Amino acid sequence: MRRSFAVLAGVLLAGACALPASAAAGTAEGAGDRGFTLKDPRITESSGLAASRQHPGIYWTHNDSDDGPYLYAVDSATGRTVARITLRGIGSPRDVEAVSVGPDNALYVGDIGDNFGGKWPYVWIYRLPEPKNLTDQTVTATQYVVKYADGPRDAESLLVHPKTGRVYIVDKKEDGGHLYEGPAALSTSGANVFKPVAPVDLWATDAAFSPDGGQLAVRGYFGGVLYDWNGGRIKRKGRLDVPLQGQGESVSYSADGTKLMYGSEGADSAVQAVDAPGRPAAKSPSSGGGSGDAADGGGRGSLKVGAVIVAVGVAALFGLRRLRRG
Repeated sequence: MRRSFAVLAGVLLAGACALPASAAAGTAEGAGDRGFTLKDPRITESSGLAASRQHPGIYWTHNDSDDGPYLYAVDSATGRTVARITLRGIGSPRDVEAVSVGPDNALYVGDIGDNFGGKWPYVWIYRLPEPKNLTDQTVTATQYVVKYADGPRDAESLLVHPKTGRVYIVDKKEDGGHLYEGPAALSTSGANVFKPVAPVDLWATDAAFSPDGGQLAVRGYFGGVLYDWNGGRIKRKGRLDVPLQGQGESVSYSADGTKLMYGSEGADSAVQAVDAPGRPAAKSPSSGGGSGDAADGGGRGSLKVGAVIVAVGVAALFGLRRLRRG
């Protein structure tokens, strides 16, 4: 995917200076998944992540582009792929950026990326039943055409509300984007128009609902924001303790809701587990005992390190620009 020069400089420095996973990911004690490494050599650009409810411990992921119509079921206990699903009946994917699980255990795949910032007049969502048996197989998917009420845009975040089944998209803009709401039910007849319903204070690379549908987690490259869902009228609750990653692309709640799982692109990339804000068993020393404190104050050490890295990245950017001018 195309990145601005400043972000590339920051990402490279973050990759070089990032804390070890055990230090950056927070506590991994208690219930929930503990994080894992994607060991399949075919997965080199993991761009979306979703926890299966039908198969405990399984996470769905996919490559960004240039891979084909594939989904990978990964066992979080080992990091190994247990099934590769080939989507049939959808044409050629263009820029797959997200995956989400609906309340009926259907998988929703967002072919919603647009690196040209509005070149594509429409994008696609694919829906398929999650296989009951995890073996390599081909599954027929339904393809939906998606347009935005205010014109084409780039997006990397697709999420399905776990109670209502309604589909949402968060667009990707450097100065913050919007939460877009789809129709009550997607239709294969004509385009499904997604309308902006609330601003999102982040350059979003992925988003996820909590299993009860009460909270919305949105992540970017260097941070994240937690919102109360509030019936769709989202209300900012605080920051998320997002680990430093080389190119942070994905987020999912664990199936039990106790963890937020953060993924990154690259071969042998790590999925890091962080206690979800407000979980009863959370033991983060910065949590202060309340979910609001956990969201706003959690991960101050990581945030300080991130701030230093960003500052160094800006300095490096200006240095490189000066060299270019010379």
